[in-house]
Amino acid sequence: MMETKQLQPWWKYGYAWLVISGPLIVVVASFTSLYLALLSPDLVVDDYYRKGIEINKTLTSQGNSLAPAMLARNHAATGVLPPKPVDE
Repeated sequence: MMETKQLQPWWKYGYAWLVISGPLIVVVASFTSLYLALLSPDLVVDDYYRKGIEINKTLTSQGNSLAPAMLARNHAATGVLPPKPVDE
């Protein structure tokens, strides 16, 4: 005689949970990200233009003290050595 299989409910199949778990994890992660975004304030500088101008003023007031660093930075970026100064 032929036996008939008893059908089980969908939640007893492992593959159903495997298919459901991916989107469920994404939904939980998105709500967690939303909660963290709403919880903490933005860390944006209020007046970035004024602060940039102040930084430029302090850099120009240092004069030639940054000259060796600028030469090294340019050499690292281009690979070209700066010309040697001529002693007079």
